[in-house]
Amino acid sequence: MTDSPPPEPPREGSLDAPFRRAIAWRDPEFYDMPAVEAEMARVFDICHGCRRCFNLCDSFPRLFDLIDEGPTGEVDGVAKADYAKVSEACTLCDMCFMTKCPYVPPHPFDVDFPHLMLRHRAAERKREGGDFVREQLGETDRNGKLAKPVAGLINWATDLKNKPVRAAMEAMVGIDRTAILPRYHSRTATGRLETPLAPDPAGPAFGRRKAALYATCFVDYNAPTTAEAAMAVLAKQGVETRLAYPECCGMPELESGELAKVAGRAERVAAALGPLIDAGFDIVTLTASCGLMMKFEWPLILPDSEPVKRLAAATRDVSEYVLAIQKAHGLAPGLAAPEGGVTVHHACHARAQNMGAVSAQMLRLIPGAQVDLVERCSGHGGTFGVMKQTHGVAVKVGLPAARQVAQKGNGTLCSDCPLACKHLGQLVGADLAQSVAPPRQAHPIEIFAEAYGLT
Repeated sequence: MTDSPPPEPPREGSLDAPFRRAIAWRDPEFYDMPAVEAEMARVFDICHGCRRCFNLCDSFPRLFDLIDEGPTGEVDGVAKADYAKVSEACTLCDMCFMTKCPYVPPHPFDVDFPHLMLRHRAAERKREGGDFVREQLGETDRNGKLAKPVAGLINWATDLKNKPVRAAMEAMVGIDRTAILPRYHSRTATGRLETPLAPDPAGPAFGRRKAALYATCFVDYNAPTTAEAAMAVLAKQGVETRLAYPECCGMPELESGELAKVAGRAERVAAALGPLIDAGFDIVTLTASCGLMMKFEWPLILPDSEPVKRLAAATRDVSEYVLAIQKAHGLAPGLAAPEGGVTVHHACHARAQNMGAVSAQMLRLIPGAQVDLVERCSGHGGTFGVMKQTHGVAVKVGLPAARQVAQKGNGTLCSDCPLACKHLGQLVGADLAQSVAPPRQAHPIEIFAEAYGLT
């Protein structure tokens, strides 16, 4: 009888394809704070011995300062109460998992820092309750519907020039008076595109592709021109296109650890979009955060849901989708280079989708276009970028990226994340180290539509 060969020794995670484990949010132990803190201590000790992530976000400098300034110089010298300071600074951008950490699964260290911070927030919320203001800001559909009939008044009240109101908002609800806030529209994307544009019969994809644009809450209520541009570009290619927006993807709830709410949204949206997938429609997202949720986070929250997995497989980012059309069918002629050049900020939630810098690739299809790429975190992170408690950190993290944008000297700045784009534009204008006027800001698909003369 021959002895079986010894098992292979563990290998570095970077030598095998990384993967993420399902989020065990239904397990009561997921919310057990002593268990969470024990896992944080284990992972923090690994991070302390590595420190590759020191320049990604403020979580790691905070952690390393706590360790270095503690009585032992090790993780055991950090008070458990201070773990929340590390968790608070995480924007769930996933860049440590995607680009830096050599210890992600299948490495036996099994490190997933962003999802551990998510677990800590969920456990903290279970124990102490949520942050009322942040959670109200996260009710994006409700807020957008309430704002629609009084959009002009709200935009006046929240404008940076309205210093008395902004000062009152900061004092009463903690929204930083210097943070730029999204504008609302009385005519949302859903209203503007209730009747879809007819596909161009001369387009190269005519009769070959159908796309349902998942507008996202931000585009529907705050940036409807992005949806108009996307539909115009796809119709130009001959794609049969319609708008489909059942409800928000739940990224704000994910950030605050409300995982049951996120799961509910995933189930409802997957059910609503399922018939479109049955009818042959591709699902096209218009912001990076929503694409990340639908492709990656939802299947980890509901790993046994076939509708969610099917939706994830059918979902593409809008720039990714234009590139797929170009590769398979070619593009409609008529593109002309925008004046002044374009700087593309590669948003973290786009990078985390592992699809490449698709927005920059799409814009480089425009003959003669000057396109530069900035791959550094904007620091914004949803409500993280607007609350007084964390706005300063968002500025600190985003300033190096803003200086790269200024150094490019292009007339237009775009990003897969509209909040990141506005934040960086504001930082360019406010940075005293740079004597550069802020570039105009737009979504990449809007620039592509302009290149066709469609807007």
